[in-house]
Amino acid sequence: MTYLVNDSLTFADETVHGMVAANRQYIQEVRGGVVRSTASPRGEVSLVIGGGSGHFPIFSGWVGPGMAHGAVCGNIFASPSSSKVESVVRAADNGGGTLVVIGNYAGDLVQFGAAAELLGKEGHDVRIVTTSDDIASNTPDKADDRRGIAGDICVVKVAGAAVASGMSLDQAEAVSKRANDRTRSLGVAFSGCTLPGAAEPLFTVEEGTYALGLGIHGEPGLSTHPMKPAAEIARDLIEAILEEEPERGKDGYEGRVTVLVNGLGATTYEELFVLYNTVSQILESRGFTIVQPLVGEHGTSLDMAGASVTVMFLDEELEKLWTAPADTPGYKLGSVTPAGGHRDVAQDAATQIPAGSPESAAQASCVVGVLEALAATARDNEVAWGKLDSVAGDGDHGRAVLLGSTGALASARESVDAGAGIATLLTRAGQAWSDESGGASGGLWGSALATIGSALSDADAATDEQLATAVAAGARSFAATGGAQPGDKTIVDAANPFADELERSVASGEDLPDAWAASTAAAATGANLTADLVARKGRARTHGTDSLGHPDPSSAPYGGVTRW
Repeated sequence: MTYLVNDSLTFADETVHGMVAANRQYIQEVRGGVVRSTASPRGEVSLVIGGGSGHFPIFSGWVGPGMAHGAVCGNIFASPSSSKVESVVRAADNGGGTLVVIGNYAGDLVQFGAAAELLGKEGHDVRIVTTSDDIASNTPDKADDRRGIAGDICVVKVAGAAVASGMSLDQAEAVSKRANDRTRSLGVAFSGCTLPGAAEPLFTVEEGTYALGLGIHGEPGLSTHPMKPAAEIARDLIEAILEEEPERGKDGYEGRVTVLVNGLGATTYEELFVLYNTVSQILESRGFTIVQPLVGEHGTSLDMAGASVTVMFLDEELEKLWTAPADTPGYKLGSVTPAGGHRDVAQDAATQIPAGSPESAAQASCVVGVLEALAATARDNEVAWGKLDSVAGDGDHGRAVLLGSTGALASARESVDAGAGIATLLTRAGQAWSDESGGASGGLWGSALATIGSALSDADAATDEQLATAVAAGARSFAATGGAQPGDKTIVDAANPFADELERSVASGEDLPDAWAASTAAAATGANLTADLVARKGRARTHGTDSLGHPDPSSAPYGGVTRW
């Protein structure tokens, strides 16, 4: 249970404000996150990390000399928007290009990838390295598609030391990828975590059992087992990891490792030391040399009870970078002398909202009513959509849609007050949805609204046929942006039938309200047709058959949640 909450919708922002206030010698706040408050050498590669909040010290706690130059902070368990990523990357830039390290999650890939693409067009060299250390989330032959959990610290620490040593962007990218390739993690959960303001945890673990293969975004484990003594759990975790040990004597690996025993937020340090005791005994009995181990909370999940074990298999270079000094709010090693001086960061200037024609502005006012209805629906269904999401995901979808729709509505009202046309209103509302929600759904819904806006005009009122064509393009943008296809068990299963039926109905002469009703019914049918399939994309893909019998929660706004 999270007790110290003012407003659940602003909890993540207030966390950043308070963290900066307590650590001004390390960090300063910028739009979208934090950057170092100290200057860095000109020409040094900047390391930017980021993702959802709720995992302290991941990620903002690792900003400082020897580690990251900036961190992008999303909402609880949700990736930040692409515009926030752009803001932090620009603020952290030292002129040497930017290395971005993120977890391998759909929302992060969408949002950080979009930002990197835009920055690349402006001439900024941005490279993305994804962490994928969780061995429970995929097979060894698909290791690149695993989730990133507490092993993030191994990759971020190596990357930070690499850029601090003066490596080029190419060199830092290569050694960071090697650190990820050499890092393996596995964890257990004893209880679920509770989102700020929520009355119930995202998932529960039956008494007398534990969940194996937890995620750090509130996802349930991938299997359940009877409770065992700590030594047996430690043995199971470390032996599973060691099945993927590299060959000794090859590629510089000689049996030297670093080990992390990580607490998830509600497990005592004493318990973590008990776990590490067995882990270290097993490793040393098998001829491993343990270098600079860590025991503590380095990648939490709000108030989840549980722990994970991480091993990074070291070569000479990785060991040198792992043991290099660093000084951040959440991780300190050795002594670091900052480059000197304070770093002043320019803040984004407010942009003026252009006015549209009276006809387009009138239609823009009507869109506000649509967004009001959508935000009200999200508010009424936040808990239900979160429960559906927690069946085979992280349980934050209801909160994400509420944040996004509320942000889009506030932006739309601001646009109407400025006399904006329908195209500008929808484009700005899409950006606001993405900014406020974050995550994969924030990026997808934000892109959809912006796509609709780009197909309309601020100069003229749109006809019913033009509106239908624009909305259909927005619905189809889910597939284009997220890369999913029909049958993958994502929002595309609802969105594509919606788009097809809307265009067909309007083209056949039906008025827009009737066409919309028919299209919503088609969307619900499409979502439910895939309820008995196993997800191939998105949040549920790592949870095997857990999603069987349920439509994807992203389809909920289309009316697809009829089998819960």
